[in-house]
Amino acid sequence: MTTPTPAPRLRVPAVTPGARILSFGDYQPAKVVTNHDLAKTVDTNDEWIRSRVGIAERRIAGDDESLVDMAVHAGGKALAGSGLGPGDIDLVIVATASHDVPMPNVSAPTAHRLGIHAPGAFDLNAACSGFCYALATASSAVRAGSARNVLVIGAEKTSQWIDWTDRSTCIIFADGAGAAVVAAGEEPGIGPVVWGSAGDHADKISIADRTSFITQEGQAVFRWATTAIAPVALEACERAGISPADLGAIVPHQANLRIIDSIARKVGATNAVVADDIVTSGNTMAASIPLALAHMIERGDVRSGAPALLIGFGAGLAYAAQVIQIP
Repeated sequence: MTTPTPAPRLRVPAVTPGARILSFGDYQPAKVVTNHDLAKTVDTNDEWIRSRVGIAERRIAGDDESLVDMAVHAGGKALAGSGLGPGDIDLVIVATASHDVPMPNVSAPTAHRLGIHAPGAFDLNAACSGFCYALATASSAVRAGSARNVLVIGAEKTSQWIDWTDRSTCIIFADGAGAAVVAAGEEPGIGPVVWGSAGDHADKISIADRTSFITQEGQAVFRWATTAIAPVALEACERAGISPADLGAIVPHQANLRIIDSIARKVGATNAVVADDIVTSGNTMAASIPLALAHMIERGDVRSGAPALLIGFGAGLAYAAQVIQIP
């Protein structure tokens, strides 16, 4: 009787114990649109906008400024701050929900313009929670040995999907990009993600087709965000082994200042700085969390090594949260 030949065994790379963020980068267009500017074209005013969403001004990209342009600026800044070179990056993930064409994607041309040769490159669309989704994906890739170093970018040019005569949306959304470099670490610097979705309410924020604009049911989204998201944030702390009292920062998606305040109160992190980047940046969807973090770090609002809770939520309705260590 012939002895069967053993099946070949897979060569699985050693698992890295942890992944951490080395640096952040940010980019915003030069054009500032204030509430007073919007009041010239729609029936609104500064007090009305501030009282409902907390925004004073936002940045809007020019017609000649593409989504890739913004991703390149933010990604290049994060790469420069990481101590790594383009040759060290082997995976690029761009979280975006506002690309103007189905293909090519944003990630591959962004990587090319940054001088990153032949990386894995893909876009991820989880709308406003996209950066948290992408960060979790990057962390998993590094820990599994599928990538050494990952460039994660959240970039949005939502202005091209806005009806600028619609008061319910034109006062909220804005453009920009934020980025982070993820690498292996001896100790975990990115906690387990808690993510999910409420697809039965996916129509609450949507773009109906390629000739339409963003629409949203503001009150329904507000009720969902102020009731469903805080428990997700608390679970992310629990999975990371962090008490809310030990958090140095809470960085929710910058959707609405009243939503941000509600989530922060329910999390109960009394010692944490709460991001309020929405006041001067507006809602930049997948870019809002890395933009806010980059600005907080630049101002010295949060110290290196401090744990920060990231909370993404929005269209889908998708959500995600994780605790990270500030680089």
